[in-house]
Amino acid sequence: MAIDFSLSPDQQVIADVFTSFFSQESGTEVVRAAEPLGHAPELWSKLQDMEAPAMALPEAQGGAGATMADLVVVAEALGRALAPVPLLEHWAASRVLAGSNFLADGEIATLALRPSTDEGIWRLVPAGAIAQVVVGLDDGELVAVRSEPPLRAPKNHGSAPLADRSSRLGERLVLTEPGAFDLALDEWRVFTAAALVGIAQQALDIGVAYALERTAFGRPIGAFQSVQHGLAELPALIDGSRFLVHKAAWARDNGLIHGAGEINMDDGTITEFAPLAAMAFLESAEAAAVATDKSLHYHGGYGFSLEYDIQLYFRRARGWANILNDPARERLRLADLLWTREA
Repeated sequence: MAIDFSLSPDQQVIADVFTSFFSQESGTEVVRAAEPLGHAPELWSKLQDMEAPAMALPEAQGGAGATMADLVVVAEALGRALAPVPLLEHWAASRVLAGSNFLADGEIATLALRPSTDEGIWRLVPAGAIAQVVVGLDDGELVAVRSEPPLRAPKNHGSAPLADRSSRLGERLVLTEPGAFDLALDEWRVFTAAALVGIAQQALDIGVAYALERTAFGRPIGAFQSVQHGLAELPALIDGSRFLVHKAAWARDNGLIHGAGEINMDDGTITEFAPLAAMAFLESAEAAAVATDKSLHYHGGYGFSLEYDIQLYFRRARGWANILNDPARERLRLADLLWTREA
């Protein structure tokens, strides 16, 4: 039986709209201008005008009620453009806050990926340098804290607006379902995975375009088999990552969470959202790292030059993938999810 992996008509419209938007409004000149903080306020304002930050919320809470399958389409378009806005973090955090009335109009929310320290500090929060509200775990409680963002970030590989934030200073709300954090973190994994797929796809496109343009020994370097073979290996890796992202989104949209899905290691059947989110995150991170590495390699020394775009993708492919943890530790966590449940 043939399987159709194409987008639905509605998803294709979403893809076209946001691909066009980011290509027009978030060119690499915008990405460069936003460094080193990694935030473009004007671009964020335009996304607010499109009501994109509210897409992830249910219609009853003033959102568009978009599905995860819809949201990952937007996230991939964001990744292709390296758009310097906290859309993915805002989606993950705002879904936890839906119905609480804690998040005010125009505020940016984000998710602290790790529990706070004993001193009440969330370390290296993604978008923590620019978000007014941070959601995370503090001493076993799931809390939201509103405080002024520092608007500065430590230097980092991906020019991301990371910052430490207090889990106890500021206006504080204790949320009633601590278990919601694990689900929100898995959603963040899937959103980020989709953005990494976008990075990988754009790196491939940049590499192909350069291989057709750059000449050596009187002909384009793309005519050499070693270059052809290196680039030809990438589509399967990228498409596989994309399919995993969409499968994880499908599992979330169908409520296959908290043990409702299946994990059967004998025949490889996995429909549970949590391991699928981890698999999508890891595979997309690998695809982005490999695609940007090969594309930069085929640029030769030019690839490391700041005026070439591929270095922007190379850095973010690694920076975005390591915000959560060392990928080796994430693989161990995935193994625990799969084999502990199987046992």
